[in-house]
Amino acid sequence: MTRTMVIKVTAGDEAPERCNQGFTVAAAAAAAGARVSLWLTGEAAWFAVPGRAEAFDLPHAAPLADLLEGVLAAGTVTVCTQCAARRGLAEDDLRPGVRIAGAPTFVEEALAEGAQALVY
Repeated sequence: MTRTMVIKVTAGDEAPERCNQGFTVAAAAAAAGARVSLWLTGEAAWFAVPGRAEAFDLPHAAPLADLLEGVLAAGTVTVCTQCAARRGLAEDDLRPGVRIAGAPTFVEEALAEGAQALVY
């Protein structure tokens, strides 16, 4: 059985290293063949908007946009419902393939058999 990683990134530009770590782990897990569900909450929700990940810069780190595309190609990316609403974001505002879902969906994914949840 392939393991599932559910990764929640809660930080954005205000904590760039923590933010990038979550994206890096998600992309590495996807590249390793794990099922990956990346959740963007808080300020990380902005990175689901086209152009925002491209503007993120952290020295000595892989480009956030490349990491995000790697996850989108092999897994799912979700923006928290409340986080999207607080930022005035609807699914039409997000990159293709990104969905909006709430806590019940996160809990269901995190509690699934064989899942490993990480929060950054």
